[in-house]
Amino acid sequence: MSNMTSREIRLASRPKGVPAAENFTLARTELAPLEDQQVLVRNLFMSVDPYMRGRMNEGKSYVPPFELGKPLEGGAVGEVIESRANGFTPGNVVTSNFGWREYFIASPKELHPVSPEVQPPSVYLGALGMTGMTAWAGLKLVEVNAGDVVYISGAAGAVGNMAGQLAKLRGCRVIGSAGSAEKVRFLREECGFDSAFDYKVGPVLEQLNVAAPDGIDVYFDNVGGEALEAALSALRVHGRIIACGGISGYNETKPRPGPSNLFNITTKRLTMKGLIVRDWLDRQDEFEKEVGAYFRAEKVKNKETVVEGIDHAAGAFLGLFEGKNMGKMVVKLA
Repeated sequence: MSNMTSREIRLASRPKGVPAAENFTLARTELAPLEDQQVLVRNLFMSVDPYMRGRMNEGKSYVPPFELGKPLEGGAVGEVIESRANGFTPGNVVTSNFGWREYFIASPKELHPVSPEVQPPSVYLGALGMTGMTAWAGLKLVEVNAGDVVYISGAAGAVGNMAGQLAKLRGCRVIGSAGSAEKVRFLREECGFDSAFDYKVGPVLEQLNVAAPDGIDVYFDNVGGEALEAALSALRVHGRIIACGGISGYNETKPRPGPSNLFNITTKRLTMKGLIVRDWLDRQDEFEKEVGAYFRAEKVKNKETVVEGIDHAAGAFLGLFEGKNMGKMVVKLA
């Protein structure tokens, strides 16, 4: 196959506070001819996720920062177009970390084959992808059991809605908070949450106390800030916190003060555990078997917000911080 050109999104500058369109640039690049043991993939869908904001900052974190002038990275699902590697043939569907671009060349170890029978392929970025696996791993991290009362912040997002659905399958009572009446209805009517409230209409703690007057056993934290402080007050003795994310503070230029009631961890003998899904990749097959069975049996739903075109990828990412997504935000590339 002759050389191909591909469009890609590059980091043009590092955001100061809330990211803006000028921090990104759309560029064209020419792909080299395939070499032995290489695979050419056309991306069908790519993922945008809040954690990517941290990689736009300079300095070391749990993942390397994005490089200026280089294409961004992230989850993607695509179709093999050409292969010179054993085990891959044109038409195969694969996931990778080569998002933010239309085409790419990779080695077999950088690709994860998935079933083409599962439709749409974007499910492998949501319910059956890293966000679904994050929710699944979080519940296992603190041993969520039947009868537990679970509160989830950012519950209408990609991880939050899956955490709630999986907790319900475990026999838990599930409470969620989200940022609009539409999202609250989604949690109650589509995801089966027992209770949900809009954190924008009143103090989180007041609404959480109404939803769980006897307290909660588990807090799945996607937000931090006021939601974490409210959960620390509502948690019962020996409660557990899954520290998954803190989107309320991702764009702060200076670290905000911690919760005023952090000493509740001591007085209530709470357990708080940090969650990074990459630590669980050795259990990916277990996750795909369990949650894949739920999905095929229609016991879990894959909710997504789809934006079309790589030229709108940066806008889709910025929309995460404006609450524009319901479920998983994905960009359709082909």
